[in-house]
Amino acid sequence: MEKYIHLLKSLISTPSFSKEEEKAAEIMRNFLTKEQISFKTKQNNTWAFNKYFDKAKPTVLLDSHIDTVRPAKGYTLDPFKPIENGDKLFGLGSNDAGGPLVSLLATFVYFYNRKDLPFNLIFAATAEEEISGRRGLEIVLPEIAPVDFAIIGEPTKMELAIAEKGLLVLDCYAHGKSGHAARDEGENALYKALDDIEKLRRFKFEKVSEVLGEVKISVTQIEAGTQHNVVPDVCHFVADVRTNEHYLNKDAYRIINDILESEVKPRSLRLNSSGINELHPFAQLAKNMGINIYGSPTTSDQAIIPFLSVKMGPGDSARSHTADEYIHKSEIFMGIEQYIKILKELKL
Repeated sequence: MEKYIHLLKSLISTPSFSKEEEKAAEIMRNFLTKEQISFKTKQNNTWAFNKYFDKAKPTVLLDSHIDTVRPAKGYTLDPFKPIENGDKLFGLGSNDAGGPLVSLLATFVYFYNRKDLPFNLIFAATAEEEISGRRGLEIVLPEIAPVDFAIIGEPTKMELAIAEKGLLVLDCYAHGKSGHAARDEGENALYKALDDIEKLRRFKFEKVSEVLGEVKISVTQIEAGTQHNVVPDVCHFVADVRTNEHYLNKDAYRIINDILESEVKPRSLRLNSSGINELHPFAQLAKNMGINIYGSPTTSDQAIIPFLSVKMGPGDSARSHTADEYIHKSEIFMGIEQYIKILKELKL
């Protein structure tokens, strides 16, 4: 087990911001080479098939990401220096998603040489997850298809997120007419934007999910004006929309567009809500093991997967993207044991 902690330390020591994951990918490939596991690559993505891969069997994907966000401003420790303090391992990416990544890898290695597996396993260490980029898992999926089920490694305290919300980011533009602020002229785009923002504050989508709850709309940015004495003719604001499984992003966009006076432009429609229901064999196994099942409000690589998937991993999402990020080594060891236990009993 210690070799996976050593691997995580190597990853922490290696800056791997989104789109800059080359060295982290090299570390993963060197590890697989030492384990005598052949692998395939595409840009900064790496994946491997179990030794006795059989196309006649269903396939399970074990995926997590190697990229990190940039360090939060409040860091008191060196984000690129793995520091152990008792059971805690500090460092950027230790929790999100280094712990889940090495735990899924350990699980894959455990099953790699098994001839009697009832399903195939694919391990993937992918890029650009933190920015929902298009050169990460999205370019790997066509290379490994077909896949029947996926476990996405994210810090969930090894609880099972059977569903996650989608993400829809909307750029909204209220249009007015410029004029001198001292005179009663022009049409103030900022006031128009505020009217639309109030509509969003009060609006409720009709369908509420039993697992994910309501669709959530948050206005997170606003900008307008060039100087104090000019009535602004354009006001730009951004709405962050988290959709549940009842609404595809394209439908949520249409509904919001219909209620606003502002021009509404979606940045992307591809990050939809995803997951499984509680009757799926994986969810039933988790429930029987006493594992908590819930719906996740955050978005991951699950959003781009066209087949059934769940999100599960050691660590705590509350620590992600925070200063002095850490994970407990015991969380990693327990995560590996739990992954192995549930996959031993899984029947697809």
